[in-house]
Amino acid sequence: MSGKFPITLHGAELLRIELHRLKTVERPSVIAAIAEARSHGDLSENAEYDAAKERQGFIEGRIGEVEGKLGNAQIIDPASLDADGRVVFGATVELEDVNSGQTVIYQIVGDDESDIKSGKISFSSPVARALIGKFSGDAVEVQTPGGVREYEILDVKYI
Repeated sequence: MSGKFPITLHGAELLRIELHRLKTVERPSVIAAIAEARSHGDLSENAEYDAAKERQGFIEGRIGEVEGKLGNAQIIDPASLDADGRVVFGATVELEDVNSGQTVIYQIVGDDESDIKSGKISFSSPVARALIGKFSGDAVEVQTPGGVREYEILDVKYI
């Protein structure tokens, strides 16, 4: 991983919680499982041992990945932003689909935090890329898999 990447304060906290769980719960659990499997004798045909070692490799890899992400993270607190109503990373944007009149609310977040079901979209998504730099009242066109959609930005908040 090279260079800084943006992440919200909430996203960084979720990574810290995951890292803590991996180090204090998962790692000791897999070490105990390896010790238990070793006590069964011959390791050459010990499926429990092989599975525990594989799990250990996964956990250690994930710990390294999460530590790397936190080390390279540029943590942004949306509540402290002052972008004068402009859509920026971390902003929560209310949109109206010009054709259907349906409104949606999205927060623009980092890749690891995105979850469309909870209204969090990645800053690298087509919708977010179209929105960044725009203001409330602006109209944007977004190329989606279903074709071009036009949205009007109703509101921009930093929460």
